[in-house]
Formats: sequence, structure tokens, C-alpha cells
Amino acid sequence: MESPAPPASTTPRQPTVDGPRDVAPVLRADAVTRVFGDGAAEVVAVDGVSLEVGAGELLVVKGRSGSGKTTLLNLLGGLDRPTSGAVHLGDLELGDASESRLVETRRKDLGFVFQTFGLIPVLSAAENVEVPLRLLGVDPAERDARVAELLDAVGLAGHAAQRPPELSGGQQQRVGIARALAARPRVLLADEPTGQLDSMTGAAMMDLLVDLVHREGVAAVVTTHDPLLMARADRVVELHDGRVKEPDAA
Repeated sequence: MESPAPPASTTPRQPTVDGPRDVAPVLRADAVTRVFGDGAAEVVAVDGVSLEVGAGELLVVKGRSGSGKTTLLNLLGGLDRPTSGAVHLGDLELGDASESRLVETRRKDLGFVFQTFGLIPVLSAAENVEVPLRLLGVDPAERDARVAELLDAVGLAGHAAQRPPELSGGQQQRVGIARALAARPRVLLADEPTGQLDSMTGAAMMDLLVDLVHREGVAAVVTTHDPLLMARADRVVELHDGRVKEPDAA
């Protein structure tokens, strides 16, 4: 049986469209374009996208399937390099970084949440959350404390010893969120994190994400095509055919 989710907010947040901000961004994309193929087979998946997100802010990127959301997230997370334009994580330009620097950056500064959960089935919930800390060589006592803190934060303190097949979809996604935050990353990237969850569980998951992003001070970018989830964001941008769609005039 699924354990109760952390309390959801009773009042939906009022997201705003992307616009000028006073706080220096943690993550910034400047006129980023990604082209696949060439000639007649050329596909422009992301076309001149500029956006930024600050610490403790959750930015939702919305758009239909095929709008370029996943490609953009891959560029923001250093999993792919832009054809033109630049992605900056603080002072680091991801597109110019070496592969070894990107691996180090992804371990220390970037947390990823996947639609398919991405957990290791033979490891317990606690062991899955612990993986990033082991990769960074964190002291065992500190690892144990951080894992316990996060499992409690996502409402799974009583499920630490269970493996993913023994958990519900919502519980597995909560483990995935805890794992993504384990190393205290500067940026959290989530690709359709509620895509495999029912609407009620998905709404609770977004409330959990918002709470943890604000509590941990993480700059978060979440992709979704579900309009019900956008009310829980701090800001929203919309992609259409790889481009940022300008908001309708009032």
C-alpha cells in the first residue's frame, strides 16, 4: 500500500511567463539551437531558445509531444551539445566543457528525474538514493544521514529497505526525486516526471517537487504537457516546434 504523500498545498501557485528577473540565474540558455541530420533530412529540434532559472525556482517548460522539450532538457543538463548558442551553469559553458568536466559537473551540480524512474531494481530505496553520494566518495556516516533525511522528506522513511519492484509508481518516483537531490545539486532537471502517474499522484508529486526545490534552494526545470501541473510552477515557458512561444498579449 502506498504511504501517504507529504501534504500538498491547498492553493495552486500562480505561475508567470518567462521574463526579466532581478536574481542572477544559476542556469542560463542563450539562443540555443540543436539541429539533427542535414540536407533534406535536417530537423531543427530546438531553435534559438533563451531562458534562465534561479536558485529555489521551479520553471516549467510546457509543450506538446515533439515540441523539443526533451532535447532542450538534454542540452541544459550537458547530455547533448548545442549546434549553436550556449548553456551556462554558473560560469561554466557546458558546450565547451570536456567530457571529463561534464561527468564531474553532472555528478556534483546536476540532478536528473526521469519519467521511467531509472532506479536500479536490485538495490533498496535507500541504496538507490545513496548511489550519487558513493560516486562522490562521501563519508559513510554523512551518506546515511543524507539518505535518511531525503527519504523522510519524500514520505518514504518506512520503505528504505524495499526494492523498486516492491514499490508503487508514485513511491518509485519519490525515490527518484530523493536520489536526484542527494548530492545537493545546484540544478534539478525533470523530464515529464508525472507522465506515468495518475492525475492525483502526479499532482502530489509536483507539490513535493515544489516544496523540495524551495527547501533545498535548487534551480529546477521540469518539462510537461499537462496543464494541471503548471499551476504549481513559479514560471512557465511554452515550446512550439522548438521555439519559445511568446505569451498572448493581454
